[in-house]
Amino acid sequence: MDGGGALGFPWAEPPAAGETVEVAEGVLWARLPLPMKLDHVNVYVLDDGDGWCVVDTGFGTRKTRAIWETLLAGPLAGKPVSRVLVTHHHPDHIGLAGWFQAQGAELIATRTAWLMARMLVLDEQPLPPPETRAFWKSAGMDPAVLAQRMAERPFNFADVVAPLPLGFTRILEGSVLRLGGRDWDVRIGNGHAPEHATLWAREGDLVLGGDQLLATISPNLGVYATEPLADPVADWLEACERLSSFATEERLVLPGHKLPFTGLPLRMRQLIGNHHGALARLEAFLAVPATAADCFGVLFRRQIGSAEYGLALVEAMAHCLHLWHAGRVTRDLRADGAWVWARQR
Repeated sequence: MDGGGALGFPWAEPPAAGETVEVAEGVLWARLPLPMKLDHVNVYVLDDGDGWCVVDTGFGTRKTRAIWETLLAGPLAGKPVSRVLVTHHHPDHIGLAGWFQAQGAELIATRTAWLMARMLVLDEQPLPPPETRAFWKSAGMDPAVLAQRMAERPFNFADVVAPLPLGFTRILEGSVLRLGGRDWDVRIGNGHAPEHATLWAREGDLVLGGDQLLATISPNLGVYATEPLADPVADWLEACERLSSFATEERLVLPGHKLPFTGLPLRMRQLIGNHHGALARLEAFLAVPATAADCFGVLFRRQIGSAEYGLALVEAMAHCLHLWHAGRVTRDLRADGAWVWARQR
């Protein structure tokens, strides 16, 4: 990994809705809205000659489809979308993949990303299932928040992800893809999403980073009822250390959120160091036993609002579990079903 001491942002502003910015020859950047605190997702469109290759798609909503239709009638006019590559299975990245497939596009994804999305789009729940309730209680969710959530329809993948037809083209660690007139090496990240694809151009010093490589925010590392003993923090740290060996100062990173940037060696050190720092603070804080929900202040060092509560809770659980897997804390089940974590004596 190169040295490097600063992040650079070649573009101060993102493209407007329905417009694109050319960030490299044959590579266009567009931005789509999201109805949440992180209010956007970046997508990229690569010139494949006879067609376009879309990298990530935004939510599967009427508003997002309308913006894509504006793009297809405007800066992308004259050629079809022939391929869609999704970096990972989260709905803001795969939401309209099936919509493009229905129009004849090939879907390219890691096997885990496709399987996760395919499973979740079929798993529609009108109310949170018992396993989710038990998991929320185990994290120490505020009783008022728990009562409210148990009475509401939960977030369902199918609400914002178009149906995924059968069939996809698999990529994995070591795959080489020809996209937009360049050869790209596929390198797999983890932690934020299992088998998250990043693509590193052999020509032109470009990286399609998805949510694995972000400049000014860190992606959420969460544990959920689907795998309540997972250790995404360990997965994240391993992936960051491994990907750091490919980081060079001049590479232009095209991320899933915020602005494209240079200075990847520094950013990799920050992404690793931020979590080691959080873990050290958490271990010291747990000299007094606490639930995951009690740890928001020490982990995030800011006030957590209602819009961020769910993501904060699953990330706090992830950090407590990482310390537990490492033998640095113990846990005991409280009478109300919450795990209480304590620093190892």
